[in-house]
Amino acid sequence: MMKRIILTSLFCLSAIIVFARINSDSLAYQLERTKINAMLARRAIKFGRYDASLSMHTGIFGLQTKKDIRRSNDILMDIVKTDDSIYKELKILLDFSGFQRVQVLNHSQETEENNIGFMTTINKLRNQVDQLKADATKQQQQYKKAQGLFILALIFLLASILYLVSRQRRPTA
Repeated sequence: MMKRIILTSLFCLSAIIVFARINSDSLAYQLERTKINAMLARRAIKFGRYDASLSMHTGIFGLQTKKDIRRSNDILMDIVKTDDSIYKELKILLDFSGFQRVQVLNHSQETEENNIGFMTTINKLRNQVDQLKADATKQQQQYKKAQGLFILALIFLLASILYLVSRQRRPTA
């Protein structure tokens, strides 16, 4: 019964610690994902501007001018820079995700090792309790045996005294 209570409380404590770590890590992971999603939304807006700039023809007879082409190229370069930033953030996110997995695995192994250690300690203590109970039973039997011998010796002593007293009281003829 006590073993169950101890193991249950240890399991609950371990679960609380794991969930606390996961929640703090999950928050950082969610913030990183939000950041990447915002960058992707900005990229989509920039690509829309690029697409619109490609359709702009401000030149004579509806042709594109050098200025139109430069504007489109500038927008395209901005999109490329944004893509580079997104790749960097994705790498951070993937590294963080891998780190989280490793951290959770390490923590679960550590918790399992702790639980095994606790179970080993509980088994050792249980064996010691059993040994102490056996020793107590053995000592109690020895005490009862010694007590019986003491009572027999006392009875023999009283019988001897009564015999000697009764012998002295008899008149000698």
